[in-house]
This record gives sequence, structure tokens and C-alpha cells, in this order.
Amino acid sequence: MSVVALSRIQFAVVAGFHFLFVPLTLGLSVLVAYLETRYVVTGDETYLRMTKYWGRLFLINFAVGVVTGITMEFQFGMNWAGYSSYVGDIFGAPLAIEATVAFFLESTFIGVWIFGWKRLSKRAHAAVIWVVASASTLSALWILLANGWMQRPVGYVINAGRAEMVDFGALITNAYGWVKFLHTVLAGYVLAAFFLMGVSAYHLLKRTDDVFFKRSFRVGATFGLVCSALLIFAGDLSGRQVADFQPTKLAAIESQWQTVTAAPFYVIQIPDPAHDRNLVEAVPIPYGLSLLAYHNPKSTIKGLLEFPAADRPPVLISFFAFRLMVALGFLFLLLAFLGFHFTRKDTLVRMRWYLWVMLFAIVLPYLAVQLGWLVSELGRQPWIVYNMLRTADAVSKSITAGDVIVSLIGFILLYGVLMAVDIFLLSRYSREYRVAETEEKAI
Repeated sequence: MSVVALSRIQFAVVAGFHFLFVPLTLGLSVLVAYLETRYVVTGDETYLRMTKYWGRLFLINFAVGVVTGITMEFQFGMNWAGYSSYVGDIFGAPLAIEATVAFFLESTFIGVWIFGWKRLSKRAHAAVIWVVASASTLSALWILLANGWMQRPVGYVINAGRAEMVDFGALITNAYGWVKFLHTVLAGYVLAAFFLMGVSAYHLLKRTDDVFFKRSFRVGATFGLVCSALLIFAGDLSGRQVADFQPTKLAAIESQWQTVTAAPFYVIQIPDPAHDRNLVEAVPIPYGLSLLAYHNPKSTIKGLLEFPAADRPPVLISFFAFRLMVALGFLFLLLAFLGFHFTRKDTLVRMRWYLWVMLFAIVLPYLAVQLGWLVSELGRQPWIVYNMLRTADAVSKSITAGDVIVSLIGFILLYGVLMAVDIFLLSRYSREYRVAETEEKAI
């Protein structure tokens, strides 16, 4: 296997594993902040216990996630020196801001929150967790603006064979990055909501503490319902960005081979990329694809055959990953609505079938976010920076396949251990429900 292929696999392992932790951190930080705010406003001790219970799970996820994120930085210099050399002046700026501002702000205030229960007033302590949540979101923003630039490069010139930034404002106002940020953050909120509902469902099935976990479930269901609906809206915005700026990705995820005006959407479709066609196209919805892509029934969709074969993304994975991601998005909306309905009617505990579904549904948002990143990054291929720098040209020239294999095995072993530790700790402490005797012991 080539150095390029192995390096891509290694980066996929590192990035994919790290992204198992990021969405839950984004969502739980906001939910814990909300719960503590409710405690401050109402004085209800149940909200205090909820804050500490879910806050402990948030801290576990954050701690392991930090370790997985550190190795991400080494990838660019170790395996992707060509990329770092070519676009480092641009890509490095948002990453530096993320590390020196957002991450350190988040890390510092997490420490203040952990040790400040008896040292700060209730309002000040609640304000601290809102700073943590805001810093987590700010961190995601800078990273996604950097990724958005890779998807749609703006504000640069090529000088002496390198990309140099000439308009930082163009980078931070890049619509592609902001839509990607909205889509990703909402996906994290949905994941956290389902985590809340799934863990609560486990305890409601065991009848651990109906008051505590029914209230937790209601918070998760309400948050999940709102964010699932917004996520579908954000997905539509993201699709428009793809249609406007990445026509090859649009054609790949829709398996559109021919250029068609007023293109229909086929409910049943089986791609056959080996022969540049679809084996099956059934149940057409007239104008459907044109409407979805451009909100215009008469718009033209460029087919893959318009582009050289070397410039086309992998069709099969892009197509099926996109379909499954969208299907899961609508499933999340349905499940969150049912949860909201059952909690409003106070029939949740009697709906044991639904509680079992929600217990096992914890894994589905994790699958959805991984599929989303797969569509986003694989659909951009063969470009690491769209229409600017090919992935094959971005890899380090001084490493061998053997070097990458050794480091890949090392990363897999390290991440395997970290995954085992994270699953053990989250599983143990999510099952272990008890009211702490003191505020600090609860953390």
C-alpha cells in the first residue's frame, strides 16, 4: 500500500477517534450549564444533583478527548509536510487561535469549575460553566473555519509555490465554514441529548430514581427535539454550499452521472461506478434533486461525467454514507418527538419499549457524526484543499510506507486503550447513581 493511502488511513483513524469525543463535549457542556443555571434560578436541589451527575460524565469525556486531540497536531508535520509547507501560513492561523485562546480558556475554567464549588457564589460558579461551554463552542468554530477554508479556499494568493493569506477577514467570514460550524455543533447537541436520554432510560428501566431521571430525560428530549429540527435545516444549508462550491461532491453523493436540468430525485438508487452509471433508478420524484440542491426546480445538476475520472470522489461510500446520515437525522427527530410527547403526558416510565429503544439509540448519533465527516472529507477527494492541492501532493516525501505502518499500529494501540478506559469510566459512572454528601465529592 502506498504512503499516501496509509497516511490517509492513519489520519482517518486519528481524526475519527478524536471526533468521538468532541460532539459529546460540545453538547454536555451546554446541558450542564443549563442545569446549573436552573438550580441557581429555582433553588431546586434536584437540578444541583443533575448538574453534578452529568458534569462528572462531561469531565470524563473531556479529559480523554484532550489526549486524543493532542496527537492530531503531529499528523501535519509527520505525514503531511507537503500540506503544511504549502498552506501552513493560512491553516496555521485559525489553529493557533483555537489553541491559545479557546482551548486554554476552556481548560482553565474547567479547573475553576471543578474546585470552585465552595469558593465561589452560586451565580459565579454557574457563570464559569457557561464560559467553559462558550470556549468549547469557540474552539469548534476556529477548527471548522480552518476546515471550511480547505473546502472553499478564499482570501489567498499563490506566491513562490505557496499559498499565502492576503485577507484574513475572508477566512473568518467564509460561508462554507460557518455553515459547517452550525451543522457540526448541532450534531454535537443532538448526540449529547441522546446520551442524556439513553442513560436516563437505563435508570428508568431499573427504577433508580424516577424524579431525577424523568427530569433528565425531559431536558434531553426537549433539547434533542429542537436541535434535531435545526440540524435538518443546517443540513439543507450545507447541501446548498456543496451544490454551489463542490459540484463533484454533490454528483458523488447523489450518484448523478449525466448533467440534467430539472433533475428528479430517485428514492431507490444503486450506483455502479465501475461502469459510470446506476444499476437501479426507481421511484423518481420530479424536480426533486434540483429542488434539494438549489431550491429551484429548473436548476441544472452537473453529472460526474462532466469531470475527469481522476477528479471524481469515491461514489459508493459517499452515496451510501450520505443516505444513511440523512435517514438517521430524521430518525432522531422522530425519537426526540416521542420522548418529548411521553414526558409531557407523564407516560414515559410505562413506555418500556421506547426506553429500550433509547438505551440502544445512544450509539446512533455517534454513527451519524462519523458518517457526516466521511461525506465531507471523502467527498472532497482527490483534493486536500478543494481544486487547489491534491492529497497525493500533500503527503510527506521523506517517510516510507513502513514508517507509516509502525506509527499507525502505535496509534491504534494507544487509541484502543483510551477507548477502553473511556467506555469503562463512562459506563461505570453513568450506572453509579448516588447523591454525594458534599459538593466537591460529587465532582
